[in-house]
Amino acid sequence: MRYPLLAIGLGLVVAFPSAVSAQAPVAALTGLVSSAEEATMEGVLVSATRAGSNITVTVVTGADGRYSFPANRLGPGQYAIGVRAVGYELDQPEAIEIKAIEAPDPKAASRDLRLGKAKDLAAQLSNGEWLASIPGTDRQKDQLLNCVGCHRVERIMRSNYDADGFLTQILPRMQSYVQQSLPIHPQLRPAERLMEERGEDRIEIYRAAAEYLSTINLSATERWKYALKTLPRPKGRATQVIYTEYDLPREEIAPHDVMVGKDGIVWFSSFGEQNLGRLDPKTGKVTEYTVPMLKPDYPTGMLDIQIKDGDIWLGLMLQGGIAKFDRKTEKFTMFPLPREINNPASQQAMVMPMSSHVDGKVWMNSVGIPGVHRVELATLKFETFEPFKDLPRGTDRSVYGIKADSQNNLFFMDFSSEYIGRIDAKTGKFGFYKTPTSNSNPRRGYMDPQDRLWFTEYRANKLAMFDTKAETFTEWEMPTPLAYPYDVIPDRNGELWTAGMANDRVVRLDPKTGQATEYQLPKNTNVRRVWIDNSTTPVTFWVGSNHGASIVKVEPLD
Repeated sequence: MRYPLLAIGLGLVVAFPSAVSAQAPVAALTGLVSSAEEATMEGVLVSATRAGSNITVTVVTGADGRYSFPANRLGPGQYAIGVRAVGYELDQPEAIEIKAIEAPDPKAASRDLRLGKAKDLAAQLSNGEWLASIPGTDRQKDQLLNCVGCHRVERIMRSNYDADGFLTQILPRMQSYVQQSLPIHPQLRPAERLMEERGEDRIEIYRAAAEYLSTINLSATERWKYALKTLPRPKGRATQVIYTEYDLPREEIAPHDVMVGKDGIVWFSSFGEQNLGRLDPKTGKVTEYTVPMLKPDYPTGMLDIQIKDGDIWLGLMLQGGIAKFDRKTEKFTMFPLPREINNPASQQAMVMPMSSHVDGKVWMNSVGIPGVHRVELATLKFETFEPFKDLPRGTDRSVYGIKADSQNNLFFMDFSSEYIGRIDAKTGKFGFYKTPTSNSNPRRGYMDPQDRLWFTEYRANKLAMFDTKAETFTEWEMPTPLAYPYDVIPDRNGELWTAGMANDRVVRLDPKTGQATEYQLPKNTNVRRVWIDNSTTPVTFWVGSNHGASIVKVEPLD
């Protein structure tokens, strides 16, 4: 969503350290944020966007209600100012001109911001806040997690479909779209796969969901009959942060996975389009490379992205294969599935080349089996592994996130249950390890140099670590319920970084103490892959706004 903007003309001269005495850092713009209800408002996000630029810088007000943009973050130019504070919006924004900062007596431009009560509180709620607000059992609410991947659940709550409308129109139509869809860019599932979902059995499965959804929307009332619950604004350490958001060229771009190379260049996969993206964070310039199609009649889009020896590897989803991009030549090498294992259900969401130097082999998941393929790069020979094949029927199992240890043994997250699986690289034998929490739905994570697998327990709302050598688990609760963490990565200091698919909070958790800091992102978003740049001090967190067509850098100040 867009927030009210305050246009400001900033004729600023960036003050360099040599021109300023060794005192407090020079600010380009500062001011007090207040409202009729609060004389000083802590935890208000204040954003500045230069006219004609795709880069937005955001700071957060401290306990004194003041915000401050460092001089080296806002150069000369015209800026628009926006805020994010749940329950509030800018009160009567107006254009003003700010005088220049002049050395050796630099003075920050000053602008106090007055906020008024939000006219539409519901429009500000994250998915997690909606899930906390609506009545229903945990099982009923869990059904909505199938929706947050494509759009906000606010669309459901504002609808006026009755149970029959959901049953005969909405749910069947939603089921016809692939997971790479967005409301502005829907993609139909292949006809062969769509046939699997037809029939009276599927209608019966929809019925309970349809009846529930019709009780929480506006089908029988003009206003919701339940209170809208919101999370508190950031406080304390959570206000000590600077955000930089880079808008991408088109709203259809969904940056699912974001990674930063050693040269500081940001690479991202487009979830719904056949493009690999490159972002130069110094200039905000975005370059896109078109990935060759393997199945022209199938939906486009990519998920996993990995950087190995400077090359970019991609999981090509329903295109049926993986790809490698040589950054020097800017050429793709394609690895399509062989015809004998390539079918309408083939889906390579994940690719794992990180330990391919051990045996020359690259792993990939295969959602449709469900199982795993492995390709030998020298011969292009494929192997198929079906770890669930001999398990009792009637139990849903799946291979989602995959990570290789130092010997290229594969560990995978069974997203449909509560298991971490292992495939021995030499023997091909399978092993399973049950997480301490049932129905945890392990999703994605990171294999560290000590062969410890860090991962999220999506439905359990936890972070976890599996020591692959000791074969032991450790778990940590997320600080806020209903976050549903998708991915986690440890930084060089041992702290864990994650974010949830259902809310807009980046979580920084100390695994030794369990203490967590939650940084609120400048806009509502849908978080997937998370990444840490350990070359900066403090470390820098990166994430794609999968529904907001932007990439966000989070810089803690401590």
